[in-house]
Amino acid sequence: MNTETKNRYEEKDLKAKSGMAVLVVSILLILAAIAAFIFGITLCENKGEADPLGIILIVVGAVYAFLIGWIPFLGLKVIKPNEALVLTLFGRYYGTLKREGFYFVNPFVIAVNPTGISTTSTAELAAVKAAAKEGAGSGHTTQSPTIGKKVSLKISTLHNERQKINDQLGNPIIIGVVVVWKVVNPTKAVFNVDNYKEYLSIQCDSALRNIVRLYPYDTFGDDHEKTLRASSQEISLKLKDEIQSKMEIAGIEVHEARITHLAYAPEIAAAMLQRQQASAIIDARQMIVEGAVSIVEMALTQLSQNNVVALDNERKAAMVSNLLVVLCGNRDAQPVVNSGTLY
Repeated sequence: MNTETKNRYEEKDLKAKSGMAVLVVSILLILAAIAAFIFGITLCENKGEADPLGIILIVVGAVYAFLIGWIPFLGLKVIKPNEALVLTLFGRYYGTLKREGFYFVNPFVIAVNPTGISTTSTAELAAVKAAAKEGAGSGHTTQSPTIGKKVSLKISTLHNERQKINDQLGNPIIIGVVVVWKVVNPTKAVFNVDNYKEYLSIQCDSALRNIVRLYPYDTFGDDHEKTLRASSQEISLKLKDEIQSKMEIAGIEVHEARITHLAYAPEIAAAMLQRQQASAIIDARQMIVEGAVSIVEMALTQLSQNNVVALDNERKAAMVSNLLVVLCGNRDAQPVVNSGTLY
């Protein structure tokens, strides 16, 4: 984008006049025009002929009351909190109204909003689309969303459909994200992209694919490697930065990006569950064996230090074997009382 085009679309805060004063004056002028029209007719009727002053009053009153008087009302704009109105005049950028209030601007300006929908909630948009699909399938018609030209500056939520993406190891996973965003520069949002909501949605899907393919779902034992399952905070920050880098041109600020759903694809979910169970069993067995060896070592050391019993290497080996069987077995050990000698 060259310097001239870039400067043209820099946001210009429009200094608009108070709309209440213009509204009152416009109403009074229309009433005065109607009164002049009626007075002109009365004047001509009283004289019984076409009076020049009466004709002038009739023409001026009729022209203003019915042809010109309504034009100032086109310039009256109401801006609610966290709303903006991007205005153009004969195809050129005129200015942006961002402060709440009642204003009067050039009556010939046109508000621009490429989304064309007054609702700002993505959930409402999804509900409208779902209702439209349901109505099409059942033979019922649904009303279309209200057309509006104001750009919302409120914080909104984008929740795209879940996607199937391959992770770093090539395993297909199902993942969904939610993005919290808002428009900070309505001028860029209107003029730099065709539809800033669709642009955000597409860029979120693209960024999600770029981030997910860099990490495995899980590493099954390597706690130092970042994974989608265990490092959600770091991945969310990278996802947010990835999306924000694409949103500068559209005047959108991304506040947060979070993973809302993460699971293996159905075709490999059963196999991966068995792998997770096997890994968990191995880790548990390893911990049990390490604890059992420590207990056996402690028992032999205390027996030797306290001179409780003197055991040769063969008896020590038998004792170690019995203790390991008892400590590492899946079932409770059955005690056996030996009333004879050890030898």
